[in-house]
Formats: sequence, C-alpha cells, structure tokens
Amino acid sequence: MVEITRNPTRAVRIGSITIGAGHPIAAQSMTATHTSDIEATIAQAEDLRKAGAGVVRIAVDSKKDAAALPAIRAGTAANLAIDLQENYRLAADVAAHVDKLRYNPGHLYHHEPTKPWQEKVKFIADVAAAHDCALRVGVNCGSVDPAKKEKFDEHDSIGPMLASALEHCELLDSLGFTRYAVSLKDSDPTKVIEVNRRFAEQRPEIPLHLGVTEAGMPPDGIIKTRIAFEQLISRGIGDTVRVSLTVPNSRKPEEIAAAEAILADIAAGRVRSVVDYGLSSLNIISCPSCSRVENEAFIELAREVKEMTAYAKDYAITIAVMGCRVNGPGETDDADLGLWCGPTHVNLKRRSVELGAFPYDAILPKLKAELDRLIRG
Repeated sequence: MVEITRNPTRAVRIGSITIGAGHPIAAQSMTATHTSDIEATIAQAEDLRKAGAGVVRIAVDSKKDAAALPAIRAGTAANLAIDLQENYRLAADVAAHVDKLRYNPGHLYHHEPTKPWQEKVKFIADVAAAHDCALRVGVNCGSVDPAKKEKFDEHDSIGPMLASALEHCELLDSLGFTRYAVSLKDSDPTKVIEVNRRFAEQRPEIPLHLGVTEAGMPPDGIIKTRIAFEQLISRGIGDTVRVSLTVPNSRKPEEIAAAEAILADIAAGRVRSVVDYGLSSLNIISCPSCSRVENEAFIELAREVKEMTAYAKDYAITIAVMGCRVNGPGETDDADLGLWCGPTHVNLKRRSVELGAFPYDAILPKLKAELDRLIRG
C-alpha cells in the first residue's frame, strides 16, 4: 500500500455515508431505467447498491418522474441522488425522498430564464436544507454557464468551468450552506485532470466528485477514467467517483466494479505515469447509458461506430456518440464529428455545424464519408 495524503476536505454526509474529511472514496453510478418505471428503477438501484455503490443517482426530468420517487425510495436502501435538469423547481417535489440533489449551473438558464441564477440556487439550497439533503454542483464541459463562456477565449474550455464552479461555491457559502460537493467533468481525461487540479488548489476544503463524462465503452472508457483518477487521487484529490460507461442496462454494476478496481490499484501503487493521451490517435467518446437515452439502439450504434472507424485509428480525430438531447447538442461541439441520438434519427455534426438527421440504419455511411473527408484534409 502507498501512503496518499488526501486533501483536507470537509465532511459531507449523503444518507448513510460521508465523503470528504478522510472518509473512504465512494463509488457512484446512475440508473439507466426510465424513472417512471418504478419496478425497473428499484431493481437497478438495488443491483447497484449490492455491487457496492455508495450513491445511486436517478434522473428526474418531469413531474411524472418526480411522482415515482416515493415508491422508489420505499423500495431501495440505496443512498439516492437526484439529477435535476432544466426545471430546478422539481427539487421541491423530490427532496423529501432522496439524500442528495445535483444541479448543473449551465442548466439553470433553461427554466425561468429572466430570473437571476442566484435566486434559483438559493431555492435549491433552501429545499436541500429543509429536507436533510446534500448538494452537488455538477459542472459539465458541454453545458457550461453561457455567461461564463463569453468571458473566455473560445478555445479555453477549462476557464469557464472553473469560474462557474468557484462562483457557485462562493454563493452557497454565503448562504450558509456548506454541505455540498463539486464535480468538473470533461470527456478528455487531460482536461479533467487540469480543471480538478486547479479547483483543488483554490478550494482544497471542498469535496470533489471525479469522473470522465462520456468515457465510452469498456475497455476504452475504463482506461480513460483510470488515467484521470490515477493522476488526481494520487495527488490526494477526489472524495467520490463515477466511471461512466456505455453498457446495456443489465451491465450497469460494471461501473462500480471498474471504480473499485481502479481505487484498489491506486491504493496499492499500481499506477501508470501518463505523459500524453489521445493527441495522435482516434478517440471515440460516448455517454453512459442512463434514463435520458431515448433509443437504446444508441448503445449498439456506439459499438458499430467503434468497429467501423477502426481503420482511422492512427488519425488524431475525435468522434462523439451521445445518447440524448440533454447532453448531445452541446457535448458534440468539441468533437471533430458528433452523433447525438434521438428517438428515431441520429443528428450528425462536424464540430458545431449540423450536417443533418438520419435514420439509425443510414447513419454509418454518412459518418464514414465525413471521416474520410477529414482524413483527406
């Protein structure tokens, strides 16, 4: 075993576990069922809990999803976190039934756009305090606060994320709410390392939730995540983790197994020195399967994309395969080629330029044509 001096983060209780303040690093995962399908969601939450998940996250996108929470809470012993999306007011409908609320600063602008974001955060914090919930400020590369992006160079993706996270921490602290963690995620492990390192330098007392968003399919997704975790946790940064993998619903517990394996290797000193990553070879990113996926054909498509593009493995090209309209549009912008998947069609993009929407059975030839065009330069 190696001796790792953890950052002196404060303790944040999430149901029956506590993160930070030297407590064990907790592995998390997220259900991929439709939340309104109570029986299936309970079954998956229990599968994840039994696999060792310290926290199980569930997406709530509607009143119908929120209405399912009391029964889900009654049916599982898992510590539940809710992923609030555009409608921050849903916090009031779910907080009594969960242990943590997660909000994304970039999503606060979609509902009641003229209301100051500070009022919305205060609403969430007040609800959390009233119902004994922790919070996570979840900053994501593809949905950064637009007001922050305007203040940085268009090629600087880390600056807006960091500024947004620090601003929200300052507001929560000023409100007297300190029972929160922060996550800063990107699909590029090197950016995850850099943004979390810089945040930890400025706010070492705040627990960090680590993850590489849209890491993709095993084993690549595990390798990308391992790179980020090794470099951060070995420096004492990180209090809870998620390995985000594109796998079928029945295999979601693999995220927990992968996280625990990485954590065990780091604790034993079985780490790799990472100097460079993804700069001279093909990089395929794909989001984890979750309840927001609108067509499970996306999972098979991600596998087919990987197989079809193998011939381009020596080219520094990034292809993103996203499973829903929540993350898809924004998080494909930085990819050379992006596919975000709707219920019946797949939207093809070249960076931020939309190239059209195509049926699932017609998208691969379109993607190949664009990939060949990039290779030819």
